[in-house]
Amino acid sequence: PFNDAKLNAEQKEILNEKYGLNDPVATQYLHYLKNVVTGDFGNSFQYHNQPVWDLIKPRLLPSFEMGLTAMFIGVILGLILGVAAATKQNSWVDYTTTVISVIAVSVPSFVLAVLLQYVFAVKLRWFPVAGWEGFSTAVLPSLALSAAVLATVARYIRAEMIEVLSSDYILLARAKGNSTMRVLFGHALRNALIPIITIIVPMLASILTGTLTIENIFGVPGLGDQFVRSITTNDFSVIMAITLLFSTLFIVSIFIVDILYGVIDPRIRVQGGKK
Repeated sequence: PFNDAKLNAEQKEILNEKYGLNDPVATQYLHYLKNVVTGDFGNSFQYHNQPVWDLIKPRLLPSFEMGLTAMFIGVILGLILGVAAATKQNSWVDYTTTVISVIAVSVPSFVLAVLLQYVFAVKLRWFPVAGWEGFSTAVLPSLALSAAVLATVARYIRAEMIEVLSSDYILLARAKGNSTMRVLFGHALRNALIPIITIIVPMLASILTGTLTIENIFGVPGLGDQFVRSITTNDFSVIMAITLLFSTLFIVSIFIVDILYGVIDPRIRVQGGKK
């Protein structure tokens, strides 16, 4: 990680000894793992030898706030559009939902971010152009980040709801005199949600990758912004720390998805118990 053009051999040797770079690779790796377990990701090479954790800790909250907000917006709007399209199949509602979904999933998040920023911040001046200082600054980046989630959820819910609504147990529920709302949300939607649980992790992946550009466009002081800065400056210790945090989040998400799948679909618990 040191610049050969600016350091002589003696200076490089001192730095290599200080950071343990003269040790065997296996020893360096084990030493790094031991430090990571204790929360020590090393020091940054670009920020005056500042500890990595001190550098990224203030950036955790903005990233998670924006990611969770985008996920919430995308899932809620996707559910609404998907249910509406399924119950109004082959109507203008269905066609409009399809068009919105296609556009949302086709346009890259950074292109949508620039369009939202230009229209609503530069031209209409309804929101700030950039920053992260409250609700008004969170709206545009969260909307740009939620587009892919909205499109994915809407398409899946529409397809699943159409299949579920034509099933025998839904016809039986209607024959028993259950109201339309109870049939839709008490029976149909619950079963249609089961496949959605399995795509939470891919949706989370799209949000995390989207933060890399969205945070730069809107000047959000989050992990994505820091990750891009670290890549451009070859700050390897920061790159590794953020990569490990993202990987841990994926693993935890997979574990939570498995639990939710069993909660929503009792058949999974029954089959697991029999085994």
